[in-house]
Amino acid sequence: MNRPLHWDPETLWQTLEPLAPGLSVEILPETGSTSTELLERSRRGLTEPTLLVAERQTAGRGRLGRGWWSDAAPGHTLTFSLGLRLAPADWSGLSLAVGLTLAEALDPAGEHLGLKWPNDLWLRGQDRKLGGVLIEVAPLADAVSAQERWLVIGVGLNIAPLPPGAADPALFRTGHAGLQEIDPRLDAPTALHRVAAPLLRAVLDFGAQGGAAALARFAARDVLAGRRVQVGELTGIASGIGHDGALLLRDEAGRLQTVHSGEASVRPC
Repeated sequence: MNRPLHWDPETLWQTLEPLAPGLSVEILPETGSTSTELLERSRRGLTEPTLLVAERQTAGRGRLGRGWWSDAAPGHTLTFSLGLRLAPADWSGLSLAVGLTLAEALDPAGEHLGLKWPNDLWLRGQDRKLGGVLIEVAPLADAVSAQERWLVIGVGLNIAPLPPGAADPALFRTGHAGLQEIDPRLDAPTALHRVAAPLLRAVLDFGAQGGAAALARFAARDVLAGRRVQVGELTGIASGIGHDGALLLRDEAGRLQTVHSGEASVRPC
């Protein structure tokens, strides 16, 4: 993994720009957080579609205020953010649609990758996390509709297996898995080229049509369905998702509870 990374941004741009005219592709050797960078740009009025990739992040962020661990060696992880203006009729379900798109692009047959609600990529049957997604939206001073926002989708994918002693295992609350466990030929640039276009298409489709089609496919990747889980102080049986992408949980009294993605972390128990 010490060899130079060949990202081929020109080919990537040629694929993506027709989908989102004006889009730019940027590869940085290091930054604090690609998502933070795109959010800061939007505050300065820079809201052209952008795919921003960092070979290394020093201040990556995950859901619920957690950090995203990134190995010091470039190529051990793939970290990038997609920023664009979007105005869907309903924002609910976008997080699941993004996670599902990544899983389908990296593992089309569904043999290896499942989804832990709302959008963590897990190795099936092993409860080890391979990737995660953080979605953030910000207001636009020049929005053309009440629904339009600046959308930033941050993605972190583990590429290489974790070397022994590389980091404290306590950092990884749900274990650590790498894409090369599925396919040793995959590196960070190859993974980026595999997911970038499907991700952009899925986001644009969500903006135009909503997330119903993606939510209908979620069950095929759901690694929590039928399992006992804990959400904060609440425990019960995970029972799929609702029409808005919320987790359905059958509690100890047999009542069906609804959990939304911003509320808490979900863990098998």
